[in-house]
Amino acid sequence: MEIHVITLFPAEFRPLVDLGVTGRALRAGHVKLSLVNPRDFAPDRHRTVDDRPYGGGPGMVMMVEPLRSAIQEARRIADGSGGKSESPATRVSLMSPQGQKLDDRLVREMARREHLILVCGRYEGLDERLLELEIDEEWSIGDYVLSGGEIAAAVLIDAVVRLVPGVLGDDQSAEQDSFVDGVLDHPHYTRPEMVDGKRVPQVLLSGDHKAIATWRRKQALGRTWQRRPEMLSAANMSAEDESLLAEFKQELGHSKKIQKSLEGLGK
Repeated sequence: MEIHVITLFPAEFRPLVDLGVTGRALRAGHVKLSLVNPRDFAPDRHRTVDDRPYGGGPGMVMMVEPLRSAIQEARRIADGSGGKSESPATRVSLMSPQGQKLDDRLVREMARREHLILVCGRYEGLDERLLELEIDEEWSIGDYVLSGGEIAAAVLIDAVVRLVPGVLGDDQSAEQDSFVDGVLDHPHYTRPEMVDGKRVPQVLLSGDHKAIATWRRKQALGRTWQRRPEMLSAANMSAEDESLLAEFKQELGHSKKIQKSLEGLGK
């Protein structure tokens, strides 16, 4: 996979993706990263890329031509195309709070592309005509505003890169993450067995792989019900899943009754 990021701050962007899994993937050659700066395409000696908005108002707006030239350069690097392409491999993505909110399904679709072209906006935004001429899709990482698209692009890259074959040491890691099958991940534990009176669930020490798998599925369903119940309506739950979730709720209710009883004895 090749990722092309259009940013006014290439030197500052690179450290955002040089750590952890993404950094290792870049160094190992699983993923290639190119950074294109619109300032390099500005026609004046001041490398101007923004101007005051028509109609007045605060802030500055990114101008069409420097950013458009940067996008076309990224397209040229990606597939030799100098103009707008309809190929999914070279679609231009703008990181924007107005875009479609990213989820696991969309990230996995993007991970199958050969090229990603990500545009990082700044200031008050982009000239609307640039969106009409060059932007194919807009992505948001949440309903809030950042100072620029660089952090959002780094988030997207991190999510996508870990799905590229060969990037993770164990390819099953990505398949066992939250959201993959429509529910959150199950709890995880490691040594020591006891921490401040809290013990690792006995089933995880049993060596019974079937029992462990059942426990993990139950906990994943239960955690989703507790924290993101809206996800369950869209999850493809089997009859066994329904039974496990019912068990989780029953066990949770029983645990709360015991806790209340103990609290009552302590008074």
